[in-house]
Amino acid sequence: MFNHDRDVMLSHAAAAVGRGWGFAVHEAMDQIGAMVGPIIVMVGLAINGSYRFAFAVLAIPAALAITVLIIARINFPHPHKLETDTEDLRDGRLPTVFWLYLAAVGFVAAGFADYPLIAFHIKSHHILDDKWIPLLYACAMGIDALAALVFGRWYDKKGVLALAAAIAVSSTFALFAFSFIPALIVGGVLLWGVGMGAQESIIRAVVADIVPAQRRGAGFGLFNACFGITWFIGSAVMGILYDFSLPALIVFSILSQIASLPLLIFVQKQLSVMR
Repeated sequence: MFNHDRDVMLSHAAAAVGRGWGFAVHEAMDQIGAMVGPIIVMVGLAINGSYRFAFAVLAIPAALAITVLIIARINFPHPHKLETDTEDLRDGRLPTVFWLYLAAVGFVAAGFADYPLIAFHIKSHHILDDKWIPLLYACAMGIDALAALVFGRWYDKKGVLALAAAIAVSSTFALFAFSFIPALIVGGVLLWGVGMGAQESIIRAVVADIVPAQRRGAGFGLFNACFGITWFIGSAVMGILYDFSLPALIVFSILSQIASLPLLIFVQKQLSVMR
């Protein structure tokens, strides 16, 4: 529910600055917060040695977030008014290109392994010491933030082709992340971070550009449902494949993501015609 409402409001607010950039800045700030939070806890533990104190300190940024939300509610009570109204000529129906885009997103989500599976691979085969696993994840989140900004800006200039490029770049991460060589695993996780940056930013910006403002809530609801279901199915498949054939897992991951590229290129062409 929270992600759905957030995405709808952000799609309206980002219309003035470019949706790619708007969603990208949101993702970058989200990842900065994800990295700063653990650091605050670490500092709190270093000062006081108590988890109670360390987690109590987190009440400060939480209170600031609520304060900003209240201010935004007072100043912008109707987020949809931030976007210029456009006439919906489809009698309330979602455009055909939206369903094609959902299919492309489904392929991407199905083939994108979650980090816990990569961490399990590293841990179970004793490829890296345990201490490096969370640090590697933190580095991936940093790459996530940078990639979101780069591809978000590019999306505002080139459209869906920027998303296709991001997926093409990151689609081979499984080939390296599920290897047995530390350096290759590091490279694979960083590529994984690029994919995450694209998924959490411009992949949502496309929905806002395809779906008219009057149907944005339904559009993001269907998008999040499709993404979550296909991610679950793909994760289950890769979890099973991991126990039977690691090469099969890698092939499944790469081919599933690559399968989205023709659909994304077609979506780009359709959007160009619509505009």
